[in-house]
Amino acid sequence: MSIPFPFTAVVGQDDLRLALLLNAVSPAVGGVLVRGEKGTAKSTAVRALSALMPQVDVVSGCRFSCDPDSPDPGCPDGPHAPGAFASRPARMVELPVGASEDRLVGALDIERALAEGVKAFEPGLLADAHRGILYVDEVNLLHDHLVDLLLDAAAMGASYVEREGVSVRHASKFLLVGTMNPEEGELRPQLLDRFGLTVEVAASREPDQRVEVVRRRLAHDDDPAGFAARWADEEAAVRARIAAARELLPSVRLGDGALRQIAATCAAFEVDGMRADIVMARTATALAAWAGRTDVLEEDVRQAALLALPHRRRRNPFDAPGLDEDKLDETLEEFGGQDGPQGGGGGPEGDGDGPDGDGDDDDPDPGPGGPGGGPGGQPEPDDAPRGDGDAATPPGAGEAGEGGEPQPSGGSGEQSPVRAAEPFRTKVLSVPGLGEGAAGRRSRARTEHGRTTGAHRPQGALTKLHLAATVRAAAPHQRARGRSGRGLVVRRDDLRQAGREGREGNLVLFVVDASGSMAARQRMGAVKGAVLSLLLDAYQRRDKVGLVTFRGTTADVALPPTSSVDAAAARLESLPTGGRTPLAAGLLRAHEVLRVERLRDPARRALVVVVTDGRATGGPEPVALASRAARLFAADGVASVVVDCESGPVRLGLAGRLAGELGGTAVTLDELRADSIAGLVKDVQGSGQHNRRVA
Repeated sequence: MSIPFPFTAVVGQDDLRLALLLNAVSPAVGGVLVRGEKGTAKSTAVRALSALMPQVDVVSGCRFSCDPDSPDPGCPDGPHAPGAFASRPARMVELPVGASEDRLVGALDIERALAEGVKAFEPGLLADAHRGILYVDEVNLLHDHLVDLLLDAAAMGASYVEREGVSVRHASKFLLVGTMNPEEGELRPQLLDRFGLTVEVAASREPDQRVEVVRRRLAHDDDPAGFAARWADEEAAVRARIAAARELLPSVRLGDGALRQIAATCAAFEVDGMRADIVMARTATALAAWAGRTDVLEEDVRQAALLALPHRRRRNPFDAPGLDEDKLDETLEEFGGQDGPQGGGGGPEGDGDGPDGDGDDDDPDPGPGGPGGGPGGQPEPDDAPRGDGDAATPPGAGEAGEGGEPQPSGGSGEQSPVRAAEPFRTKVLSVPGLGEGAAGRRSRARTEHGRTTGAHRPQGALTKLHLAATVRAAAPHQRARGRSGRGLVVRRDDLRQAGREGREGNLVLFVVDASGSMAARQRMGAVKGAVLSLLLDAYQRRDKVGLVTFRGTTADVALPPTSSVDAAAARLESLPTGGRTPLAAGLLRAHEVLRVERLRDPARRALVVVVTDGRATGGPEPVALASRAARLFAADGVASVVVDCESGPVRLGLAGRLAGELGGTAVTLDELRADSIAGLVKDVQGSGQHNRRVA
């Protein structure tokens, strides 16, 4: 068995360690979500926490870890008679990202249930984690239905298994800890809200601290036992402090003044619902107990706000988490000093050490900062940019600017980035046919969850029993099998897998024209607003997204396919414009991106969204080259839509012709809006090969 890295030996990351320790003191706080870049000791700190948790007493032989002093009356292994019990360390159970629903909540022995009529239940990870820690690494990559089950169990303190007419319930109270890298995608806001605290972590930029991190890591890897022994006293001190804080917690007084500050802070930052108020109250109480006090001070309320509120202020994935600390201080000052000891200043009373209790005098990391200005926050110049002056245009088509006026010929100067217009709710674009990709919310697919559409023989392990089909398969053979009694004689060949249809997430690949013909400020702002709207829709539908841009003489992959739509939004905001329109290069680069992604994720189907006015300029025969490139998508059966950005009274219809070459659909910016009167087919055309997996 490997020896974990000691919790007190973690360098820096004071907010992370404090949040974990507060949950160890008071699991009612609701768990911790740790957000940060890779390699920042997120998993190391979480795994090290389990060694500090107090021992738990369990009923001997109970698979659900019932407390002998108050056993669960509904325990599937009960009822428990008073008697033997055992003490063991609190477990830390890890939930893999690829776990099945049965692995999480438990599974029924279907064959015994049918043949013997007994409820033979095999506990899952929620049972194993009862009275311990449940750790989910990369929680943002966990399937939505598993996250829902997980958070429901955490909120109710129990797990319910309802399937095939059999009902099982067991207690499941645990400290929930999730870690994630925001670059790989975000959690939905309603799921963020279910985590009590959130901590942002980042690697230190101080050379001395980085040196100490490397020194300790190498020392542990060379001699884990010896390294752990050197930190044993610090570990024991923190373990004792957790136990003392737990005993003190019921005696901590949360006065009306502190409650008023909590309520005023949540109202000032406009967080939704009342969960934030409750979490802040529990966190402030745990902070006081951790400091060895029986009164909640203003500093406790302030620290609780920094841990409990930043992630609850996000309304969409493009909002930066964080709090305005000046506003927080003003609110606390305005509503402070009305009840009991509400003094401020200084750290919590006690030994003055950091949360690890090892005597280190490291300065704590600053709390989450206020929202920063992204690339879209730069001021726009007063003068509008001029056109790109594309020289080569399709026969009879000039490069039209705003109002349909031709742009002057000339250079290919780059224009500064333009801020995106306000995003809007878009119509649903979906890939036709029936896919088999990752669970999501865009296109129809065969999934493990959804409405039942039929039954078939299982290929491999049975995961979803179709009860009626199984009974029909077994019924004709009962006499030949010598059935006697009430039980149905069922053999493995009788079992039928339920075929279900749900929704999948797709790869939405944006191919954006950033040439001079799109560079007029009002026009490019509207284009970026439309793409931002589609990105928000992709976030809500659990898609992967990619971004290809073309301008001048080349096309670039601004963002390889990823689940991080906020990264795509950041690249979009900083996108420069200007130059000619190498449409063929953009399409060819997008086709290559799909080819590579098809090798990585063959089950995920693609939807290509080309955002352009349809012009093709630069190089020999630009229009013919663009047509040939477009026909590659049609030949592969790739679902596509062209967002026609042409404006002004003179319309050339070039985007419509491009959509025809792609075998897709063309829509205008106005038609893209969900509330527009113009109609839009829900399934984007895919050149007849609708069921082919293309990405």
